[in-house]
Parts: sequence; structure tokens; C-alpha cells
Amino acid sequence: MAVVLCAVAGCGVSAEDSPRAIEPPGGPHPVVTTPAVEPSGQLTVALCFVRDDALVRVDRRVTAAATPDEQLRLLEAGPTSTDREAGLTTALVGVSRITGVRVTGREALVDVSNGQVGTGRTDEMLAFGQIVCTLTARTDVDLVSFLHDSRRLGVPRADGSLSTGPLTVSDYPVQR
Repeated sequence: MAVVLCAVAGCGVSAEDSPRAIEPPGGPHPVVTTPAVEPSGQLTVALCFVRDDALVRVDRRVTAAATPDEQLRLLEAGPTSTDREAGLTTALVGVSRITGVRVTGREALVDVSNGQVGTGRTDEMLAFGQIVCTLTARTDVDLVSFLHDSRRLGVPRADGSLSTGPLTVSDYPVQR
């Protein structure tokens, strides 16, 4: 026991008379992503709207971190007057109604009330693209699937094909 105490006592940092600057070690360091904080203390959440038949991602200020449900409610509320002045619209009007969303692993499962989708219309593709773009902008979601009565729906991708599998933002081109 005495040997261990002597060995531990011999280890350590010696005292210095004045503080000195310490250089960080070189090399790659892991990056930790945190929500963007505005100077006023508000967070931003990404929403995707439409301009000239293309998806456009915009940041919306919120007072607290938004759940996937809350983020989709903001999307369903549509563009603000400032967004509309910038030419942004929404394709969500008249398309399947979102009844809920849950995240399982890194996949968002979006429940919709109308199973009559898959016509391939541009507005339908843009509406589903808005949802996929909005949810995959979250740090906890990489994939989005749509369900009706617990069954996967075939929804239109930007290339006109229908997909029942998980969708990603790469299925829908987004402008900045």
C-alpha cells in the first residue's frame, strides 16, 4: 500500500509561478452538432416550401426545440407573409392530411389520412418532398416513410417513380 501511495504521489503536475497558454493538440477532432442558437436565444428549425416548382429550405425561428410533430405543424401552417413575398408557396394544400409522425431509429414514419396518393402529379410530389425535406433536416432523421392504416404508401419521388420504401432528401432536389 505504501508503495502505491508513493508512486501516485510522484505523479502529477508540478506547480508553476504564473499561468501559461496551452496550445490544443493537432489532428482531427470530433465535431458535436448543436441546434443553431440565434442571438436572441431562439432556435431555428428548417422547413421546406416551394418556389417555381422546386423545393426551397428556409429557417424558421422557434422558442424551443421542435418535435417532429411540431415541425410538421409549422410546415402545414404554410409560408409566412415574408416567405410569400419571397415567392414561397406550399403544395400541402389538398394533399393527404398528416395525422401523426414518430421516429423509430433514424426513420420518421408519417401517418397520413388519405391513402389515395401516387398519381404522380407535380403538386403531390412537391408536397411529399416538402415533408421529406423538412424531416430529414433534423439531426435525428435520415429516412422518411409514409403510412396509411399501418401500411406503407407508394408516394411519388422527384423522378416520377413511386416508392414504398424509405425516402431521403436526395429523392427530392432542394434549392438553397
